[in-house]
Amino acid sequence: MSRLPIRLRVTAAFAVAMAAVLASTGLFLYLRLSSHLTTAVNRELQLRAQDLAVLVADPRSSLVREGGTHLVEHGESYAQLLAPDGRVLDATAPRETAPLLDAQQRRAAAREPLYVDLDRVPGLDEASRVLATSVRRGGQPALLLVGTTLSDRSETLADFRNELLIAGPIALLLASGLGYLLAGLSLRQVESMRRRAAAISAETPGDRLPVPPTGDELERLGVTLNAMLGRLESALERERAFVADAGHELRTPLALLRTELELALRQAGSEDELREAVRRSSQEVDRLSQLAEGLLLIARSDRGNLPLRVETLDVRPLFESVVNRVEWRAEAEGKRVVGNANGVAAVRGDQLRLEQALTNLVDNALRYGGDQITLTATPAGGHTELHVRDNGSGFPAGFLDEAFERFSRADAARGRGGAGLGLAIVRTIARAHGGSAHAANRTPGADVWLSLPDRG
Repeated sequence: MSRLPIRLRVTAAFAVAMAAVLASTGLFLYLRLSSHLTTAVNRELQLRAQDLAVLVADPRSSLVREGGTHLVEHGESYAQLLAPDGRVLDATAPRETAPLLDAQQRRAAAREPLYVDLDRVPGLDEASRVLATSVRRGGQPALLLVGTTLSDRSETLADFRNELLIAGPIALLLASGLGYLLAGLSLRQVESMRRRAAAISAETPGDRLPVPPTGDELERLGVTLNAMLGRLESALERERAFVADAGHELRTPLALLRTELELALRQAGSEDELREAVRRSSQEVDRLSQLAEGLLLIARSDRGNLPLRVETLDVRPLFESVVNRVEWRAEAEGKRVVGNANGVAAVRGDQLRLEQALTNLVDNALRYGGDQITLTATPAGGHTELHVRDNGSGFPAGFLDEAFERFSRADAARGRGGAGLGLAIVRTIARAHGGSAHAANRTPGADVWLSLPDRG
């Protein structure tokens, strides 16, 4: 069933539901008609019983003489008058000497009128219905039985049943055909959306599905799918830009490394020149290693696979580890890096990742900032902020909004030499901790910080 087209499945479901409705409706109408016909038979028997009760009150009257009248129709109705002990006092033709009711039924009829269905009556080979009611004949109690065959009722019900059996399937076929057409009309827009979706590819950016202005679930589906296509297109563009930028960034140090090695092979005339070439090559290898590590970290974060070992960390030793890591470089450049916990004792996070993020911030400040760099910790309403400030010229005003984007560099104001991944890695690590990364200009210099939740 699940392999059938939706149109056929909808039509089949509609047909089953319609068949159930038609069957239940037909059964209801059949039972109602049967009830009405039974009521009509009962009313007819009551009227005949009333008329015959007047006749049998006179001992000289006879049901046989009345057999040809409208009160008792030959072959369709009959009557029988019984004594209290069950003896047949009178009866219509054919005369029957045995009572039509047994003793228990006669006792019940003596108390109140009783309707009884009989399968067969002598002289009538079909079912009939009898009304038994107490009367008086010559001042003595008696029991009058008035009956009629149910042939008319049975024929009417049979005709009605046959009409239902004919009209029902025809109505079901017509309704199913109409359901098939309506399902096709309803799914026409879906088919249009499917054809357009099949034509959309990476080479056709900007294409969207047609959205029918129906104001129903189909329109909402189209809007949702178009929004999804927009997100996928944006993600694809970011991935393309990421691959292109990564290729560009990798090509530069590789070209420099190749150049240094070729120069060393061709022109290095002394041990000192060879050592200098190896040193520069080592710097490029280190740059390649850092770039590859940054790209791997961002890629793992995009897939949600950045593992963290979150624990409670003392802020002071965390700052000391970062300062010790960059101290030799700061001294070589004549700059000073200090850490100040400002009374904040601990923070929740992964030590290696937080040290990596803070080292990136300090490295950025050493490269572009002034000669004084300070690490501080500040509580901020359920979060702890880890700041790295410098006393340089700060970020260009238009660069703050894109400072944490991949491969973004404020080259005009902050110099050159980086791959543009340092702040992107900082933001990636902050988000992996459930926090965020921010940048702002102060007086003087730049301030970049991580905001981490107190409970990781």
